[in-house]
Formats: sequence, structure tokens, C-alpha cells
Amino acid sequence: MSDVLTRGVLFVHSAPAALCPHVEWAIGSVVDQRTDLAWTAQPAAPGMFRAELAWAGAQGTGAVLASALRGWAHLRYEITEEPSAGTDGGRWSHTPELGIFHATTDVHGNIMVSEDRIRYAYETGAGDPSAVYQELSLALGEAWDEELEPFRHAAEGAPVRWLHRVG
Repeated sequence: MSDVLTRGVLFVHSAPAALCPHVEWAIGSVVDQRTDLAWTAQPAAPGMFRAELAWAGAQGTGAVLASALRGWAHLRYEITEEPSAGTDGGRWSHTPELGIFHATTDVHGNIMVSEDRIRYAYETGAGDPSAVYQELSLALGEAWDEELEPFRHAAEGAPVRWLHRVG
């Protein structure tokens, strides 16, 4: 990881109670600090819990957090990393059904789709607008957004805890 600092937020949208301590341990192993998240009930999924953690650390911390949490059954999360000197931002989204999605983001949090990805969509579509639409939908992570949206709304007004010493 870089010496350049950035910041971001980890949103654990849903986790079963038994998984919560393991999530904290995984986060702590990345940030090299004990994390005691404030877990609250997730109204969008009865029996599940949610938590948020704002972090500040070295460039690439978002990717390392996403890797530490990747592939856990029943875990839904999103991680954002703000752009910083010489590096675009990023967003990682994970659902048990879809797996992980990563996108590069601009200073406003918008997903940036590369020229090569757009060309691929055109070439794959071969004149079929619905195929082009499908490829662009995939590039934007629309399926992840659709699945996570109810969990995001359920979190409105929730407190965010800042973690400053990471990396």
C-alpha cells in the first residue's frame, strides 16, 4: 500500500449475529487496530445486523478490506475509497448471490466506465441494443445496486464511527 492517505467508509449492510465478531476481526487485521463496531438490527433482513465504519488510511485500504471480507456467505457490504493524489476512488459491493463488484469512481462518487469497456459493450452487442444495454448495466454494477438498495434505505440516519489509525 502507498504512503498517500485517503479515506472511505465500510458499510456492512447485513451479517448474521454469529458472523459479526469475525467481521470485526477481519477489519482489525487490515487496519491493525481492534474494532468494536456498533451493530444494530437490520430492518430489511430480520435477524441480521448492520454496522458502519468510516476510515482514513493508505491508498488501497478499500481493496484490502474488500479482500478480507470477500466471499463470506450471508454477508452484504459496500466499501468506498475516496480519490487521492494520483489515484481514482473505488467502490466494492458484495452480496452472497452476486459476489463482489468493483468500480473506479470519480471525486463525486460516480462510477467511471472505461473506453475499452464501452467498446466491448458495442462489439459484444453487434447491433443488438439489448445486448449493449446488458453489458453497460454489468459495467455499472446495476444488479448489485438493485440488491443492496433496500439495505441502504434501512440504514438512513444511522451513526457512522470514524477510525483514523489504519494502514
